[in-house]
Amino acid sequence: QVQFVESGGGLVQPGGSLRLSCAASGSIFRISDMVWYRQAPGKQRELVAAISTGGNTNYADSVKGRFTISRDNAKNTVYLQMNSLKPEDMAVYYCNIPRRVAMGSWGQGTQVSVSS
Repeated sequence: QVQFVESGGGLVQPGGSLRLSCAASGSIFRISDMVWYRQAPGKQRELVAAISTGGNTNYADSVKGRFTISRDNAKNTVYLQMNSLKPEDMAVYYCNIPRRVAMGSWGQGTQVSVSS
């Protein structure tokens, strides 16, 4: 069974940067698209970025030009580089694969706080 461990969250000032990592166990990583979602307090979870097995990427309009998703198949790891962070980016960030998203199965996520 695949598991994901997100890390790299923390407290950063507006305009700062963070790099999130998500290490996946199991062999499914290399044959799966990967996604990053986030959930802010009182809001629904939303898709932030996605990357296909071939490296094609998609982003939510709110993060285009600021966030970059990438993957290292040799390390079974997906990353989310977040630049020019805004207070509205504050949320718990989760990585996942589409199949587990459809099943409603999520890991613990990593908290990103943006505040001066």
